[in-house]
Amino acid sequence: MGFLLTKMLAVFGDREHKVIVVGLDNAGKTTVLYQYLTKEAVHTSPTIGSNVEQITVRNTHFLFWDIGGQESLRASWYSYYGNTEIVILVVDSTDRERLTITKEELHKMLRHEDLQNASILILANKQDMKGSMTAREISDFLTLNTITGHPWHIQACCALTGEGLPASLDWMRSQIITN
Repeated sequence: MGFLLTKMLAVFGDREHKVIVVGLDNAGKTTVLYQYLTKEAVHTSPTIGSNVEQITVRNTHFLFWDIGGQESLRASWYSYYGNTEIVILVVDSTDRERLTITKEELHKMLRHEDLQNASILILANKQDMKGSMTAREISDFLTLNTITGHPWHIQACCALTGEGLPASLDWMRSQIITN
């Protein structure tokens, strides 16, 4: 039976695992996505709607939905929640003024019924910038320690250089394997 299952996976591959990438505008969501995909910094413009890309990490297939973060688009985020296994919240570590909005959006998402089984990855982006908040500071501000119904992880990163992003992919893959 194990041999048959191995053969079927070899022929049909592993199923795709849906990941949504959210965050306020200018947090670096699209830059993160294309750094995952190409391992290069790419020039981006504000996302209107969404970008969709498939990324494979050691035979685990992820379908990434990068969703625009402008205020007018945030009200439609919920329409992407169905079948989501991992939520990536990208935070601009230099944007102290809007961290309260990020916190509100995060906790609103966590209450949504379609995300009850989702794991949460917070990317503390732009760590290369002077005056950026540490991952610990962002974790404390977002009150991540109060999240008990979802596995979560915060990762310091720089989307332009890719620093921290391989570790975040490893964490996502471990969540898929665990579940």
